[in-house]
Amino acid sequence: MPTTMQVPATSVPPQAQQILQDVFGFTEFRDGQAEVISRLLEGRSTLAVFPTGAGKSLCYQLPALALDGLTVVISPLIALMKDQIDFLVGRGVAAARLDSSLEREEAVQAYRDLRSGRTRLLYVSPERLGNERFLQLLQQQSISLLAVDEAHCISEWGHNFRPDYLKIAALAKRLKVGRVLALTATATPEVADDISRTFKIDEADMVQTGFYRPNLELRTTPCADGERRELLVKRLRERPRGPTIVYVTLQRTAEEIASHLSEHGFPANAYHAGLKTEKRTEIQDAFMASDDMVVVATIAFGMGIDKSNIRAVYHYNLPKSLESYMQEIGRSGRDGKPAVCEMLACGDDVITLENFTYGDTPASETVEAMVEEFLGAGEQFDVSVYDLARRYDARDLVVKTLLTYLELDGILQSTGPFYTEFKFKPLRSSAEILAKFDPARAEFLGNLFRAAKKGTTWFTLDATVAAKSLGVERERVVAAIGYLEQEGDMIVQATGVRQGYRRLQQTEFRQPEDRRELIEGLAERFLQREQHDIARVEDVVSLAESPGCITCFLLAYFGEQRSDCGHCGRCLGEPPQSMAASNRSVPQPANLQSANMQSIECLRGERHEALRTPRQLARFLCGINSPATSRSKLRGRPEFGMLGNIRFADVLALVEGSC
Repeated sequence: MPTTMQVPATSVPPQAQQILQDVFGFTEFRDGQAEVISRLLEGRSTLAVFPTGAGKSLCYQLPALALDGLTVVISPLIALMKDQIDFLVGRGVAAARLDSSLEREEAVQAYRDLRSGRTRLLYVSPERLGNERFLQLLQQQSISLLAVDEAHCISEWGHNFRPDYLKIAALAKRLKVGRVLALTATATPEVADDISRTFKIDEADMVQTGFYRPNLELRTTPCADGERRELLVKRLRERPRGPTIVYVTLQRTAEEIASHLSEHGFPANAYHAGLKTEKRTEIQDAFMASDDMVVVATIAFGMGIDKSNIRAVYHYNLPKSLESYMQEIGRSGRDGKPAVCEMLACGDDVITLENFTYGDTPASETVEAMVEEFLGAGEQFDVSVYDLARRYDARDLVVKTLLTYLELDGILQSTGPFYTEFKFKPLRSSAEILAKFDPARAEFLGNLFRAAKKGTTWFTLDATVAAKSLGVERERVVAAIGYLEQEGDMIVQATGVRQGYRRLQQTEFRQPEDRRELIEGLAERFLQREQHDIARVEDVVSLAESPGCITCFLLAYFGEQRSDCGHCGRCLGEPPQSMAASNRSVPQPANLQSANMQSIECLRGERHEALRTPRQLARFLCGINSPATSRSKLRGRPEFGMLGNIRFADVLALVEGSC
């Protein structure tokens, strides 16, 4: 991907210069910001590839104040939303957010401001785009700018593919958005091309400032698993104390290492998705206020965290990709002062990372069963991703990805999400609510209330059934419920989300050979993605074992060429090391203890439905959770993860061979 020249700040319209100074308190733009903002104000969709902490947010915040209409920011980072809203509101900007963490009164006010046209900048999570009431409201707005944060999620070959992101481009077209700003800190040239193609961004409007951070000292230290704990303690003791993040792969590792560091006198806390929200918030707030706290965390920590003085980032376990690594080390040294980023590279981690990748790939039988269900569902149908995942024992992401593949291939077309049922609790009497409307609307609402089933405190309404009985479009029922919720007249809970689809190819795939070709192509696509993710793990190994400049190796992966940095471990004279062969070797199936084999045969003999297929049993033995094992409560069994130190492919072969 070409790196474009920075546009001088003087080329930005005077109005934007004034906003920069008056609202944000800056006199100059940072690298790339002026270039992006100029393009957006000219009405051109733009891709901004900036390093973590390089000021991407200003690229949509400032245009939001210079353009007429609403700016919508789509971001999965709730912490980032909160911080930015506080910042903007403190400077008099009419900004709001809609996410699951809002109190009811906050959400009601946000909806009122949006409907009235007061809101200039609205932050939403990608999941909000699956809320039909919200989309109805959004269609009534004039959207001048749609900013898509973490835009690499749109690429099927990116490191964090989210199928829902692929629908954002179609949504932008439907909402008649004026221009799109795609932002990411971790796009390879191939992923950047994917993003640009999806949003129809010209090559001249791709702005990359460069990934090089001169204040980061990158080090990789291959070591055995048994050496890591004490090596981490040694590093923390010999270096100046400062806010530190230690990244691990598993939740239990986070707890174990945090406890170990605490025992050695470090103020350490574990952070992972298994903790309650209140506890995670407590730890995050403490870290933000601390000058020497150590957080031992899974990748759940750090997204949207804007702490400038993080002095060290350690990877106790290997990151799953170089994109993840770049993102995670990018959280250190944002104040421009020196920071160290060290990877304690153990070959044992390769197996764990590969197994999670292998375990996510659906069996060809699963792909076939789901495709047959979709093709036999009629011209128009709807599905529940949750129900499909449970029935076929696949992660939600697998089901969504399969449906997305069928959309991309022109076989299905999404007709949008909807809820099968609404529960609502009035906060005012019916008379008070109806008194606010003219007679015709009041009559409609009265009939709608009567169509609902009354419980002790909640009413239940099937929107489709109610619309049919009242002789109106379903959209009118949903809009009415949404309006009353936004006005604070009732609390609404929507349940049973389903995704609607239309078959676009009615005559094809009727013959067995046609369907077989389709199914085999889809299964192959999943396998290609699996191999792509496995290759990412090998890229991390190559970085750890790189004989030359570590910084140059990393930058080259993202398409940036430069001479040796002079300040990474290799440039400072640290000799390259290979991950010891003994660390990466694993017990072969033939050498497994007979006790293990007996346990496996005993488990198979119990005939658990959740472990019916060889792939299900192999995932279980490797410690890879699935909807079926969670539902059957088998994770507590000692056999769960008993072969976690063996490659998934070997375990699968072992299971298939003993069937």
